[in-house]
Amino acid sequence: MSFPYGKLHPKLLEKIVFKYLGFKRSDVILGPSKGEDAALIKIGEELIAASCDPISGSIKNVGWLAVNVSANDVATRGVKPSWFLSCILLPKNSKLNVLKTICKQMDLASKKLEIAIIGGHTEVSPGLNHPIVVGFCAGKVEEGKYVTCSKAKPGGKIILTKGAGIEGTAILAIEKEKELTKILGRKTVEKAKNYINLVSVVKEALTAFNFGGVQAMHDPTEGGILGGLCELIAAANLGVKIYEDKIPINKETIVICDLFKIDPLQLISSGSLLIVAEPTKAESIVTKLKDVGINASIIGETLPNPKEKYIITKNGRIKKIFMPETDELWKALRRKPFKKGF
Repeated sequence: MSFPYGKLHPKLLEKIVFKYLGFKRSDVILGPSKGEDAALIKIGEELIAASCDPISGSIKNVGWLAVNVSANDVATRGVKPSWFLSCILLPKNSKLNVLKTICKQMDLASKKLEIAIIGGHTEVSPGLNHPIVVGFCAGKVEEGKYVTCSKAKPGGKIILTKGAGIEGTAILAIEKEKELTKILGRKTVEKAKNYINLVSVVKEALTAFNFGGVQAMHDPTEGGILGGLCELIAAANLGVKIYEDKIPINKETIVICDLFKIDPLQLISSGSLLIVAEPTKAESIVTKLKDVGINASIIGETLPNPKEKYIITKNGRIKKIFMPETDELWKALRRKPFKKGF
C-alpha cells in the first residue's frame, strides 16, 4: 500500500498509530486524538500543552514555518506558547548558508512570539532532496483554563479568521515565483508571498479565548478549511453546516488556485483559525478580533448529528463534506500554471 503525500488520513491513525501509544500514564490529560492539535500533560497544579509538526512542503521558509505551525497548535488550546525545540534534517552537500538561514528564521519567529528555543537536533540525513524541520512547541496553563475540540457543542457558531489557504498561497507564490510572475506580474506575486507573515494564529487564538465564549479552536493545516472542519467535528462527534459564500478567500489565493486548478478550501491553511463559539458570543468575538486587526467571519454552525456534514454552495446546492485524501498543495507543486489569471 502506498500513501499519498501529506499527513495520514484519520482512519489510518485510528487503525494503526493510535494502537501503539506506549505506557499509559495518569498525568496525560489529553493524548493522541482525532482533530486535537496539542497534548495536555498535568504537572502539579498546572498543565503543559505540547505539539510537534514537520515542515516538508516548503523549502525556502522551513525555519519560520516550523516555529509558527507548532506554536499555532499550542495556541488553539488557549495557551501561550513558550518553548520550542527543533529537529533539522539537511540533505547531503548542504551549504552552510542553508543551515544559517533556517536558524535565523527560527530565531526571528520565536522572538516575535516570545518563545525560547531550548534545544533540538541537527544532522545531515541520507535520501533527502531538501531540508526538513520538525518543530516541537509547548506552553504552560493552569488546570481548567484551556479548550479542546471535543468540547464543541451543537449549535455553536463557526468563525474563520483571515481566509482560506493562507499558508498554501504563500508557499506557491514563493516556490513557483518565476512562473507566476510571468502570468500575474510582480505586484500580485509579492503580495501573495507576504502571506508567509500571516501564518501565525497565536494572536487571534489568545484574543478569542481571553474574551470568552469559545468552545473549541482548531488550526486547519493540511487538507485546508474542509479538512480542518472534518477534524474538528470528528473530535466533538458533531455534524457541520457551512455556507460557501461566507468563507473569505483572498484575491491572490483565488487566482493562484485557479492557475493550478486546485480547490482553495482544500489548500493548507496555517494562518487561518477555526473557532467554535457560543451563539450569543460569536458576533462579539468577530468584532473583538477585528478590533485587534484580525479579519473574521461566521461561516456556519455545528450540528448534533455527526452524519450531517455539508456545505451550501454559492448556487444553493447542498454538497457533503469529506476529509480530503491529500492536500491540494502537493498537486500544485508538481504542476505548472495552466492559464492566465486576472
